[in-house]
Amino acid sequence: MSIVVQKYGGSSVADPGKLRAVAARVMATKAAGHEVCVVVSAMGDTTDELLATARRLSDDPPRRELDMLLSAGERIAMALLSIAVRELGGDAISFTGSQSGIITNDRHSDARIVEVRPYRIQDELARGRVVVVAGYQGVSYKKEVTTLGRGGSDTTAVALAAALEAEWCEICSDVDGVYSADPRVVPAARRLGEVSYEETQEMAAAGARVLNVQAVEFAKEKGIAIYARATAAPPMRRGEDGADGTVVRRFAPRPPGSVAGVVGERDVLALRAAGDDPLAVLECLDAHGACGKQVHALGEELALVLSRENLHNESALRDALARCAPGARLEAGLGAVSAVGTGINGTHANLLAGMHALRDAGIAPAGCATSGFRITWLVPDAQTDDAVRALHRLFVESTGQPVP
Repeated sequence: MSIVVQKYGGSSVADPGKLRAVAARVMATKAAGHEVCVVVSAMGDTTDELLATARRLSDDPPRRELDMLLSAGERIAMALLSIAVRELGGDAISFTGSQSGIITNDRHSDARIVEVRPYRIQDELARGRVVVVAGYQGVSYKKEVTTLGRGGSDTTAVALAAALEAEWCEICSDVDGVYSADPRVVPAARRLGEVSYEETQEMAAAGARVLNVQAVEFAKEKGIAIYARATAAPPMRRGEDGADGTVVRRFAPRPPGSVAGVVGERDVLALRAAGDDPLAVLECLDAHGACGKQVHALGEELALVLSRENLHNESALRDALARCAPGARLEAGLGAVSAVGTGINGTHANLLAGMHALRDAGIAPAGCATSGFRITWLVPDAQTDDAVRALHRLFVESTGQPVP
């Protein structure tokens, strides 16, 4: 029998009624002749509520203890879904990340998977059981519970799909795929039928709530197609192309230089350092778990962008920078808007067109950066959504491409 991995997001398992619906979907997949491994996120807003409780006790809770605390949300969901499957006549067993063989490095809060040893999962699948796995978590080589950062349940699902040599990996949520922009910001956003691995990674790195970056890395390495679909849609069947969702694979049917999507990220910080040793600044950032992006270093000048929501303790970082890099400053009040597409920077045409569109919308960028798949503009935070809409009109809506 072929193995199928399904992942269900927090909104899909938010209450007992939704858990029963997911259990029925899992059972339908099992009845179609597949061995099923299910990965679940924490129910609804459980993770946010647990984090808020910790922050009421401490402004700077230890990351190790946060991992112990936050990983409980997925364990609750996995046990409840296993119970729901059994109530429908199925045979299910739940496993934590460590029981599933998810081995990570020893970095708390944003650990990376270094190895997957799915022996217990394989044994239970061979016995005909549905295996329900807690996403977002693993165990370090030091036997410490770790969590995988935002979107970590996606990473769990794709890593297991690779290790189990699954026929496909289905990522299910209350959204029916990947869109050219956040539909809440851009009503004209279009669902993308296919997106390349690289485009998906760039969207995620730019702040889109799409698949996790490391999850796509696993898929790219193993050539696994990821199907992003709505939980309310019927489960995938062999031979289907997932036309009612988005498939992430090696190649997407778009001409080089075209834009797949526009992504906005609110409340980012720009770090600028001049006159200090760039290595000392980067070492300080790394010591505080502050991963920068769009890094530019020229001589003694360094510039990069930080996502504020990923900073564990901003005040401690500011104090450390004041000691190790007196010339460094963190600028707040900014948003980042990115246009993403394969070969988008083959010429300067897209960069110039975007600059003109922003200027015409009354938006003055504070900076920009490019890569092979992305152009990012820093804009005033309050104008982030306006910038997304302006660039989406330019790069996506003006192309007249039909909705799949």
